[in-house]
Amino acid sequence: MISVVVADDHDLLREGVTACLNVLDDITVVGEAASGEAAVEMAGHHQPDVVVVDLVMPGLGGLGAIKRIRDSHPTMGILALSSFYERDRVQDALDAGADGYLVKSVDAESLGRAVRSVARGQGSFSPEITRVLASSPATTRPSLATLTARELEIAELIARGLTNAQIGQQLCLSIFTVKNHVSNVLTKLHAQTRTEVAATVLNAGKQ
Repeated sequence: MISVVVADDHDLLREGVTACLNVLDDITVVGEAASGEAAVEMAGHHQPDVVVVDLVMPGLGGLGAIKRIRDSHPTMGILALSSFYERDRVQDALDAGADGYLVKSVDAESLGRAVRSVARGQGSFSPEITRVLASSPATTRPSLATLTARELEIAELIARGLTNAQIGQQLCLSIFTVKNHVSNVLTKLHAQTRTEVAATVLNAGKQ
């Protein structure tokens, strides 16, 4: 069972997210918070697998809460939730330590899928966010030319949405080897998330 804390200062939205998650057989909401400070406290008290954090909250705010949770709980999944999807806002959330970013118009099925993905240690982003990350100016885009042939192959599989385990099965590589290659890809492309790798691959295909 995946345990979740939901943090949002709007009661109706917070209760809606909680209701959507609690109807799923493999997810349970163990705590709700209406401020950044409360989110940090709830994360420490309940030790959930995932914290869903609204970026705009009173007091500490969503970004501050994400930073504190990430500092105190390095392996805890953090999913940002916001009405905004400008690139700077998305990047700020990722820099703070979020593993994924959803817009509030997300449907219940996608929300559950995102929570599961983040609980597994993978990123999850709304399609709108992926497009925003893919729309960075050409002058700032890292080059795939820095990758080895194997790394490029893995980057392309990441862009197709494959997990490390699936990449290993397809390329007949151990999970340890795949993780090393993925780490090298992230480093060479100056990427913090798999979605940023996917965006770089997508942009390269448009050129």
